[in-house]
Amino acid sequence: MNHSTMFAALLALASLTACQKPATVVNVPPASVGEPGPAGPQGSPGAKGDAGKPGDAATVIVVPPASSPSN
Repeated sequence: MNHSTMFAALLALASLTACQKPATVVNVPPASVGEPGPAGPQGSPGAKGDAGKPGDAATVIVVPPASSPSN
């Protein structure tokens, strides 16, 4: 009976070590950085705003319109 317990322990040890697989290493290539292309045509100049008044202490906050959610 002593031999059967020893044999069972060695069989369990052998079966556990046989199941270990080596780790798979995957080398991911670095992200390629694209080169900028040629410049496009220049757009039209923007509109000029009104000049501010000197000594005007008012603060104007312009809030952009809310964008629609993109689901």
